[in-house]
Amino acid sequence: MSDVIPVTLLSGSLGAGKTTLVNHLLSTADETELAVLVNDMGSVNVDAELVADGSELDIDDGVAELSNGCICCELQDDLETAVVRLARDRSFDHLVVEPSGISEPAPIAQLFTTESRVAALYDVDAVVTVLDTPLFLDQFSDTAVPERRGTDADRPLSDLLVEQVELSNVVLLNKADQCTDDELTKARSLVGGLQPTATQIETTFSAVEPDRLLGIDRFAATAIDSLPGWQRALDEEEAEHAHDHSDEQHDGHTHPDEVYGVSSTTICRHQPVSPDQFATFLRELPTGVIRAKGTIWIAGSDTRITISQAGPSITATAQGPWIASLPAVDREMYRSNRPDLPWHEEHGDRRTELVFIGTDYDETAIETGMTNTFVDTETTVSPESHPFPTEEGEETVLREP
Repeated sequence: MSDVIPVTLLSGSLGAGKTTLVNHLLSTADETELAVLVNDMGSVNVDAELVADGSELDIDDGVAELSNGCICCELQDDLETAVVRLARDRSFDHLVVEPSGISEPAPIAQLFTTESRVAALYDVDAVVTVLDTPLFLDQFSDTAVPERRGTDADRPLSDLLVEQVELSNVVLLNKADQCTDDELTKARSLVGGLQPTATQIETTFSAVEPDRLLGIDRFAATAIDSLPGWQRALDEEEAEHAHDHSDEQHDGHTHPDEVYGVSSTTICRHQPVSPDQFATFLRELPTGVIRAKGTIWIAGSDTRITISQAGPSITATAQGPWIASLPAVDREMYRSNRPDLPWHEEHGDRRTELVFIGTDYDETAIETGMTNTFVDTETTVSPESHPFPTEEGEETVLREP
């Protein structure tokens, strides 16, 4: 038995089939002794009871439970304590963590990968997302009304579904029996655009061979920041133009993975946007665009803005000042600590770079629409007159369901 314990992180919306998957693994992974940590938002951990009822484990033995909160936020300390205790009392080969259906996977993965007593004991083997495939398709359809991720949450479910897919190494297209062939093809396309490297497996009642999920060694700590389709598209665009400092604009198309038929449009310019025109452009994005992400230079502003769109939801977040706007001493210090930071001779790190990922949308219209938002670098706009945030950490919802 190795000193470091492999761990599989599950993600997926409420009702997607995560608990069914856990019970399936417990009943079929004969050669692997599993421990399970189950998180439920209620004061009674129903999922933990279901796992225990469906296996030879009990709540005080192989199933650990964390209730009345979410392990990606409120219960982080409890999660750390629980997995350290499990390792100390270890009588298993592999840990499976089943968060609640409204949990974001990245904070949980970070607990196991950053320098901590947890990371010294565990190694993330893979992140597996269980998709309720009909629900996933509904969230990005032209007519469906998007659901919220939880009764008290502000963000729509589409945001969470996108984030869960983007961090995945394996995606189970569950409830495949409830989908037509065309719907499954579309689902594969959407998943492939969001996370080109993920293995996709069509399942019914989450039935899958354990060796396709356990002991596959697919997760890398860098995945938290670098593997989603939008990041890959931007990286490819930056690499292509890494030695071209004279061109003021780099607009073009990339394809996260041609086999999926999902296209992406990348816009990269050292030029600011008119905030009002850009906000209007974002709000009018067609439904075919399922994901947009990037950094925006607002005319007349020294605040770097990031944009995140998932289906009908669009948010803008203020990330702090552009490094080019700092005093010379601070600017040089930041640049020395970040030698790979893209830097323009005139504008420094100020730039607008966005990637749009989707199916059946007019890529030329996206490029034209973005072009119409760009203004001269000397243009100034009063912060009070536009909808974008100005204080670091502040977030503004630009479009909601």
